[in-house]
Amino acid sequence: MTVVPYSINYRKTWDEFVKISKNGTFLIQRGFMDYHASRFLDCSVLVLDGSGIMDEERSALQDVESVKAVLPANWVEEEHCVYSHQGLTYGGLVVREDVTQKEMLDMMQQIFLYYENYLRAVKVVYKPIPYIYSAYPSGEDLYALFRAGGQLCRRLVSTVVDQRHPLRIRTLRLRQSRKAVDHGFYIDRMIEGEWDTLAEFWSLLEYVLMKFHNARPVHTLEEMQLLMGRFPKEIRLYLVRSENRIVAGTVVFESKQVAHVQYIAAGEEGREFGALDLLFRHLINERYKQMEYIDFGTSNEQGGYVLNEGLIFQKEGFGGRAVCYDTYEVRLNHNILLQMSGDTVHEDAERIKYLDLKSITHTYQPMITDAMREVVERGWFLLGEENKAFEKDFSAYVGAEHCVAVGNGLEALLLILSAYRHICGWEEGDEVIVPSNTYIATILAISHAGLRPILVEPSMTTYLIDPARLASALTSRTRAVLPVHLYGRVCNMDAINAFAKEHGLKVVDDVAQAHGAMYHDVRAGNLCDASAFSFYPGKNLGALGDAGCVTTNDPQLASLVRMMANYGSNVKYINEVKGYNSRMDEVQAAVLRVKLPMLDAENERRRQIAKMYDNGIQNPLITKPNIPADIREHVFHVYAVRCPDRNKLQDYLSDKGIQTMIHYPIPPHRQAAYKEWNNESYPISERIHREELSLPISHQLTDTEVQRIIKALNEFVLEV
Repeated sequence: MTVVPYSINYRKTWDEFVKISKNGTFLIQRGFMDYHASRFLDCSVLVLDGSGIMDEERSALQDVESVKAVLPANWVEEEHCVYSHQGLTYGGLVVREDVTQKEMLDMMQQIFLYYENYLRAVKVVYKPIPYIYSAYPSGEDLYALFRAGGQLCRRLVSTVVDQRHPLRIRTLRLRQSRKAVDHGFYIDRMIEGEWDTLAEFWSLLEYVLMKFHNARPVHTLEEMQLLMGRFPKEIRLYLVRSENRIVAGTVVFESKQVAHVQYIAAGEEGREFGALDLLFRHLINERYKQMEYIDFGTSNEQGGYVLNEGLIFQKEGFGGRAVCYDTYEVRLNHNILLQMSGDTVHEDAERIKYLDLKSITHTYQPMITDAMREVVERGWFLLGEENKAFEKDFSAYVGAEHCVAVGNGLEALLLILSAYRHICGWEEGDEVIVPSNTYIATILAISHAGLRPILVEPSMTTYLIDPARLASALTSRTRAVLPVHLYGRVCNMDAINAFAKEHGLKVVDDVAQAHGAMYHDVRAGNLCDASAFSFYPGKNLGALGDAGCVTTNDPQLASLVRMMANYGSNVKYINEVKGYNSRMDEVQAAVLRVKLPMLDAENERRRQIAKMYDNGIQNPLITKPNIPADIREHVFHVYAVRCPDRNKLQDYLSDKGIQTMIHYPIPPHRQAAYKEWNNESYPISERIHREELSLPISHQLTDTEVQRIIKALNEFVLEV
């Protein structure tokens, strides 16, 4: 079976499954759950039958027959906790009628492992669906909680009338009902859309709750109106009236076989003359006599710590019996989870991906889907409000005065260099000093701008351009230095900027791999004349396609870059310079705005993983990257190790189920695109490119996966 994060694409399938499930109710349909989206971060999942990965061929999970179960859940980042019921009366696993105890156990195991691995959750708070809502009474999920080490942490007591086997209503309740009739009380029901009636009852409810319980309803009047408008056949308001005024009432949520009394209120007149007795007897003997159960709701106060014995006594007078709404807390112990179903999960069989972009994207759902939908509904796809908002957000994050969103990282560099040619009068063939071990895109930008790349070797310690070698590359035609913050580490910008200032050069840095890095308390992107960013999907801050930006404190440069990126035009059809088409679309801007607030936290997780690697890897065949004294200077876009036989190490790790990458197998001067350089020698770069291997370091890696990688690396040997 496969656990799949819920997204809005699966809404129809989710609701269809809930309707045919063993224990689903309308309270777990998306129309009710999504109403709470502004309060809680949804992390619900679906369990698929089979081991296949959901993809386009499965038509985005449109086949409800492939679903075995769904779990409504929400995520609280501050607590690293998954709640199965926030915003709901309950929220346990919803399953098919034919599910077995063993299948339930397996599903719960996979779900807990999923939350541990992909959210790094440390606990799950789980509130099982009471047996009265199930087609067949069952305790399978309770057994699964026991196997996972779950502990009862809260108990709410509800009073339920079994309509199939009703108990005798006490004489006191009968007398009170007759008293209500004699006083002139009568039963009424709110007609659909009669919102004035709802408002009158809600005023009574708020008055009663505040006076007697010092509490307020969970829902506001506006929220209840929204829900009743959305579920007119499932949420009803029953009233007791005296002449033209409401003296008591209750809101009832109707599911397949249970009528759940959600809110109860009676004013002073209603309490004195038995209005609720009349109403409850009506619900039991007339309105819901075909139902299996009427649930009169919990009778606890002060967060469940105190039983309201008077309320319980009153409810039991109608033939009710106690039903517990229990809540369990599961502390996610990895070793216990691996063995909870009886069949130990063999982790070595599970492949550790270098980067799981699909999983990363799902962690931002439904925010990404909502943001994209807003763009589509707005109908403006280029140079719109999302671009403006992202530029504002990102310039504030970086600390630069200007941010210009463009098509990708290469074009960001190209636009900066082309703009400087225009502003500074650089000529064709003027030179830009660049590290010899960078990704070729950096060098291509220089060439496409009509300038000449001058390669300089990096430091073997940092893999970054060596400031001590800049002087040897300086000529009368040198116009700029282009440092690259490779692998996520910031270059020695003090030395580079000092050299550039001494010789009248511009400094343009490539920040494609160093989103969020700090240098002397200043963010990368605000360390020199101008900076270029790529938001390729695999970057620390990644879009869902190509995107990039330019940051600078130079208003003239920013203005010209913006014009050149839009065909050299500030006003439509008026072209002032020979420009390009390099524009970030609105969808990518919207996605980046969703992800930007989490960048620092995700970078911090990368640093934690890097420290684990640095402390744990002890194999002398593996050269670890140098960690800067101020670790904020590194965001570990790549954790690059070196090995004398890199290819053997990569094959060995692949056999162990660990995916790695090479950044980059062929140095730029050996590429066919620059055949004029093919006979030149850059021995430091050549060695780095020959020995480098990138280990997984996504912020989604679990500590267990990191330790598995460390163990594999320490066991690696080379035969001479």
